[in-house]
Amino acid sequence: MVDLRQYTLHPGQRDALIDVFDQELVDGQEQQGMHIVGQFRDLDDPDRFVWLRGFPDLPARAAALNGFYYGPVWKEHGPAANVTMKDSDNALLLRPIELGDRYPALDAHRPPVGATEIPSSVVAGAVYHRASLDDGFTEFFTDQVAPALAGTGAGLAAVFETLVAENNFPPLPLRDEVVLAWFAVFPSDSAYAEHRRQVDASPTWQNKLLPEIVCRSVAPPQQLRLRPTARSQFR
Repeated sequence: MVDLRQYTLHPGQRDALIDVFDQELVDGQEQQGMHIVGQFRDLDDPDRFVWLRGFPDLPARAAALNGFYYGPVWKEHGPAANVTMKDSDNALLLRPIELGDRYPALDAHRPPVGATEIPSSVVAGAVYHRASLDDGFTEFFTDQVAPALAGTGAGLAAVFETLVAENNFPPLPLRDEVVLAWFAVFPSDSAYAEHRRQVDASPTWQNKLLPEIVCRSVAPPQQLRLRPTARSQFR
């Protein structure tokens, strides 16, 4: 399971948060049993930081979050992170439907502390807001949407949907929503732009799939276009 977390930051503070996060907070969290899958700059919002944090199960989530947020690493470096944040409550608890080869395993390579080279890749995707888990959206996505995305160059790295469960670490709120979220990796901005060009030019997508997505959704889909940070595994 993962938390998908999207933070709205005070203007101009994203690089400051990423410096603290990459250099001080990634390893401290993983020492508590979490998997910091990926952390990203939102390419469409200069004041948004997006990240994915994984856990083996719900009991492990509670233990890891308690260990970290009441431990020495957060006590030392948490204030420097918190001062950058305007809103940190946009968080969803998700379970995997499909994880592909591009989704990093726990032991995947991570650049070391001090790394500064930002990848040229784009991690892109979408969050679809649903009425319920039994609405048939997952089957519709798997049978129709995923193959269409693959045909435009978006080979899926991961697909998630909401894990309905009580929040077992209340100090960090979770949104009470049902969603499906997908992610794909593109090697460059131009590769992502070509994917978008093909989607925009596809009669199947524009005349059939997109109207069906909108009809099945309770809010407009959120498009994600993300740049991995220097220490992100997901890239």
